[in-house]
Amino acid sequence: MDSNKSILSTPDQDYCESGAIDNTEELPPEQIAVLRKAFDAFDREKSGSISCNMVEEILRLMGQPFNKKTLEELIEEVDADKSGRLEFDEFITLAAKFIVEEDAEAMEKELREAFRLYDKEGNGYIPTSCLREILRELDDQLTSDELDMMIEEIDSDGSGTVDFDEFMEMMTG
Repeated sequence: MDSNKSILSTPDQDYCESGAIDNTEELPPEQIAVLRKAFDAFDREKSGSISCNMVEEILRLMGQPFNKKTLEELIEEVDADKSGRLEFDEFITLAAKFIVEEDAEAMEKELREAFRLYDKEGNGYIPTSCLREILRELDDQLTSDELDMMIEEIDSDGSGTVDFDEFMEMMTG
């Protein structure tokens, strides 16, 4: 028991040392409150932890899509003490991965749709002249010199066209 206690006493340190990705700072307080309620509802013994196999049910009830294999790998990664149970900090670290990833995927999908609108010929790129129009629509106060500088930066390969990756980088910064 004592050896487990020493592992349990430094879970945050273990996350940092193991390289676990922590997206919890990207979660709004309202989302953390929802996760807390879900966690507490499944922590029937009020022990401060839930069984790892409860996580799948919580994500499903919250309407969070997930890949079962990815979920299992993440549980293994965040269950620093290998107890088979997740404390709240471990749980939100895991849940944040799904929530933040879903937001990023949704944004990419929306940007891909927007890109397709400008890629009228469907060849996978838009000419910089079209990009100039887009930028001018976004900010009509831009001067020609500012537009030229922006386009030069966005069209990083100097092709005179902007592919989806360059467009996405421009839109997401």
